[in-house]
Amino acid sequence: MGLSNVLKLHFDIPANDFVSAGEASSSVKKTLSQLGIAPQVIKKSAIAMYEAEINAVIHANGGTADIEIDQDKVIIKIQDEGPGIPDLDLAMQEGFSTAPDTVRQMGFGAGMGLPNMKRYADELKINTEVGRGTTVIIRVNFA
Repeated sequence: MGLSNVLKLHFDIPANDFVSAGEASSSVKKTLSQLGIAPQVIKKSAIAMYEAEINAVIHANGGTADIEIDQDKVIIKIQDEGPGIPDLDLAMQEGFSTAPDTVRQMGFGAGMGLPNMKRYADELKINTEVGRGTTVIIRVNFA
């Protein structure tokens, strides 16, 4: 891709739909693969995006995902209008979860979402406001 070429993708993330949860991150993973991006970069991008996507499904009645892919990075922006995160520092701790038992019984909500986003992103920004929603911006560099 040339310097001016930025591939933009948009997805709607469904609320409380665990069947289609992860479709957006799977689609981005496939696109990155078709573009010939290194497998390690694809893995990091897919895991970080999946975690953000699942959080929107579990906690925020869904949301949107906007992805920009250019010559040296992928930027993943997940936005929701959910309840927000009251204590971001606490939420960043491995194992901390506010997911209901019904969600945990399905195998989600183990409290690894935000820690995994931080682990796999080269840069992670989380803007959250209680009662207004959360925006997660994940950057993964290609090199």
